[in-house]
Amino acid sequence: MKTLIKFTSIVLLGMLIACGGNEEKKEKDQIKVGQKSSTEKKSEPKKQSGTEISAEDALANIGIGPIKSVDVGEGINKEMATRGEKVYNNLCTACHKMEKKFVGPAQGGVTERRSPEWIMNMILNPQEMIKKDPIAKQLLIESNMAVMANQNVSKEDARAILEYFREYDKTH
Repeated sequence: MKTLIKFTSIVLLGMLIACGGNEEKKEKDQIKVGQKSSTEKKSEPKKQSGTEISAEDALANIGIGPIKSVDVGEGINKEMATRGEKVYNNLCTACHKMEKKFVGPAQGGVTERRSPEWIMNMILNPQEMIKKDPIAKQLLIESNMAVMANQNVSKEDARAILEYFREYDKTH
């Protein structure tokens, strides 16, 4: 039991250090890659490490990982979205908030900025995405080099999280 408490304390301390207290740093100064302000839509190209990436290109990017295609269908699967919300709340909220940048980027509106495949690949394969995907590389820089941990989420749970994001984005 003492070992578990020590381990948990070390992990929490590491997360606090990774935060660096820069939650709101320059958030309003410029639009970040693939993110939009409340007054601006996807029409402007976004700067990324000396290259330009349009919103259309960002949505066409499927990322790097096991997911090559996702059929999301027309409507929202409420049962899957509810399960996805639970998984998200258990695994992701230490670093992500829906409406504001925290350790990692805000998740609200992500389905409008990224393809379903990219979202699932980022959840399932964060280390390789950060190494090879241009958008993930830029998000890492914007998150003060706080690397997204691989939570060993199953494909089914990643799909459920995606459905939760779809539901959230549709209602907010």
